[in-house]
Amino acid sequence: MTSAHASQKLRGAVVTLANRATEPRHEKDVHEQLARRLAALQGMDFLGEYDPSEHYSQQLYYVPSGTLVGIDSARELGIEGEQDLFGGVVPHAFVETKAISHPLMRPNADSPIGWSRTFAGLVEGSVLAGYSVFSLRDAREAGRRLLHEGPLRLKPVRASGGRGQELVDGVQALDQALEHIDEAELAQYGLVLENNLDRVTTFSVGQVRVAARVLSYYGTQRLTEDNNGHTVYGGSDLVVVEGDFEALLKLELPDKTRLAITQAQVYDAAASACFRGFRASRRNYDIAQGVDGRGRACSGVLEQSWRIGGASGAEVAALEAFAQGSGASAVRASTVELYGEAKTVPEGATVLFRGEDEEVGFVTKYVTLEEYGNS
Repeated sequence: MTSAHASQKLRGAVVTLANRATEPRHEKDVHEQLARRLAALQGMDFLGEYDPSEHYSQQLYYVPSGTLVGIDSARELGIEGEQDLFGGVVPHAFVETKAISHPLMRPNADSPIGWSRTFAGLVEGSVLAGYSVFSLRDAREAGRRLLHEGPLRLKPVRASGGRGQELVDGVQALDQALEHIDEAELAQYGLVLENNLDRVTTFSVGQVRVAARVLSYYGTQRLTEDNNGHTVYGGSDLVVVEGDFEALLKLELPDKTRLAITQAQVYDAAASACFRGFRASRRNYDIAQGVDGRGRACSGVLEQSWRIGGASGAEVAALEAFAQGSGASAVRASTVELYGEAKTVPEGATVLFRGEDEEVGFVTKYVTLEEYGNS
C-alpha cells in the first residue's frame, strides 16, 4: 500500500444514506449539500450516496436521512459510535418516535419489546400530560381519562411537522378518530394521546457533535404557508454556543427559555440512560409551551429528532463558524423555508435549495448566520 493510499484511507470519507421510505428531492439535495460541508469540516472526501455493492477502501462517515434502527445493522455499516455518523442509532423502531415521551396507561399495558418503563419516570415534569398506547383498548381508556382535563391531541408517532394529528374535544370525536387507526401499525409503533395546548410557542433545543466539537443551541421555530395554503414548518432561529447544555445555560436567558433547555437536557439524559445502544451526534428536541384546557401554563418536550433535520443547515453553518475561529462566544444561525417563486433570498444568505420539487412545488431553503447579539 502506498503512503498516499494509506493517508487517504486514514482520513475517511462521507456518504449520504437514504434510509427513509420516501425522500423528496428538496430534502435529498439539502442532505447532499450538508454532507459535503461535513466532509470539509472533517478533512474527508465526499463520495456521494452510499452504495452497498461498492467496496470502500476508506472508513465511512454516514449522513443518513433517518435515524438508524438496530445496533447490529449499524455495526454492519461500520458504525460503532457517534463519531461515525451525523444522526443517531436506536435499538428499536419505536425509540425514534414520540411514543417514548409518555408513560403507558398502567404497568401491564400492551407495549413492544424493549419498552422502558423507567424512562417515563425520569422525564416526568419535562413532558406534557399524556399517554402512549399500543392497542385500541388502551387508546380509548387513555382518551377518556385525558378528556377530563380538556381537549387532547391524537398523534400518529411516525408523522412529522404536525401532520396527521387530530384535535379531539369529546368522547364521540375520540371514538370516530380511533376508527381509522391501523391496528398493526398501532401495535408496532404506538399512538400518542396528549393534552392540547393553546397559544403555543415551540422551542428547539439541541446539540451536535462533529469533528471533536460539541455545539449546543436553543431557538424557536417559525411557521409559513406552503403552496397549497397549509401551515407548515418554515424554519428555525437558533442561538448556538460551543460546549454542552451547561454552556448554553450560562447565557443570560428568559425563564421560559431556561426551562425549555433544562427539560430537553433531562429528556436527553434519560434516553442515554434507558435505551441500551442508543448513540447520537445530532440531537434535537421540540418543547411546547402554552396553556392547557384548564388555563394552566404548561411546558414539555414533545418529541426528539436524532437525524438530520430542518435545523441542520443552521447547525452546520455554526460548526463552520466556530471551526474558522471567529472568536465569537455564540452565533445566531437561522434556516428559512419559503414556498412560491416570488420569494426572495436576502444578501449574504447561503441557499441550500431553490427550485421546483415534485411533492411540494417551488420551494426555497436558505441559511443566515451572524454573531449573537446582532439584530
